[in-house]
Amino acid sequence: MFTWAVIAAGLALLPAAMMAANRRRFTRAPRPVADRPGVSLLIPARNEENAITASLEAALQSTGVELEVIVLDDQSTDRTAERVRDAAREDPRVRLETAPPLPEGWCGKQHACFSAAQLARYDLLAWIDADVLLSPEALSRMVGFLRQSDAPLVTGFPHQQTLTWMERLVVPLIPFVLVGYLPIGRMRGGADPRFGAGCGQLVMARRDAYEQVGGHGNDLVRASLHDGVTLPRAFRKAGRMTDLFDASDIARCRMYRSAEQVWRGFAKNATEGMATPVGVWVWSVLLAGGHVLPWVLLAAAWGFGAGAWTWTLIWLACAAAAYCSVVCGVWFRQDGPSVALRPLGVLVLLAIQWYAYGRKVLGRPSGWRGRAYPAAGGSGS
Repeated sequence: MFTWAVIAAGLALLPAAMMAANRRRFTRAPRPVADRPGVSLLIPARNEENAITASLEAALQSTGVELEVIVLDDQSTDRTAERVRDAAREDPRVRLETAPPLPEGWCGKQHACFSAAQLARYDLLAWIDADVLLSPEALSRMVGFLRQSDAPLVTGFPHQQTLTWMERLVVPLIPFVLVGYLPIGRMRGGADPRFGAGCGQLVMARRDAYEQVGGHGNDLVRASLHDGVTLPRAFRKAGRMTDLFDASDIARCRMYRSAEQVWRGFAKNATEGMATPVGVWVWSVLLAGGHVLPWVLLAAAWGFGAGAWTWTLIWLACAAAAYCSVVCGVWFRQDGPSVALRPLGVLVLLAIQWYAYGRKVLGRPSGWRGRAYPAAGGSGS
């Protein structure tokens, strides 16, 4: 048991140390800018009738920017377009556009984001998902962060609203993994694509850099199901810096609304994140070893006994794991069950990654919003 205790302590202390360092680096956006820059807010929308009205109402309250809002209806089969037309009649800053037919080899969301960018009139482009709600200062503060960072592409991580048990277990692990395992200092120290990370829910870019890189039409991005990862990597591969920030005070989002949506949504993105042939093993060791194993060893030590050094290491591992869970919970305003059940959430997340990896190995596609996803990545939205 001593050897396992050493392993658990090391794997738990790693994210605890990283989280402590990132606490000073993963900051919120600065104050709003004073010069009212023009911002084109681009919203790809496919079957979003239940979310798009609230998203538009929030966006149209934006202050400190000259705003246009382009909603690209991506062949919706519900009343998404009707909802946007209603908003456009009330406010001329809203434009409804229709996505062209989806070309071979493109993911639907990436094609919609790329197509919307071609229609924008301003030099600052911002994309949000249709279920993201912005605060009035959000866009102006994002411009401030873009200028402060001097990176041509920045992404923000909104506050994640969770109501069902599956949401509470899995969705809060997005910032948990980010601040526990991404060395933000190194990420800002160069354009290494390995440190390309971001959130596709809230993105801002300078048009000139976006066009130079190819934006969502870049070869790394167009077929991707997870632009939060592939778009920053495309910028970095082209030698352009990217940055990210804590947007939990200026934007909020409820990603999924059922256990099925959580499972399918995370599985959809998995093979471009954790569930690669090497990554699925590495992440299983890091997450299970650092956040589940300490508590398993604690229970075993209580039941079967352990030596003094083993007890010390087990308590150290549990303290580090608890530190990560509590600090992240307070930092990102996560509810009590999300924090207390973090080990179970980690196990569910890893189960999703292995499920997604298994489907990819077997060549089985998944689906989302009425489109099929080839196992290797392809058309979808």
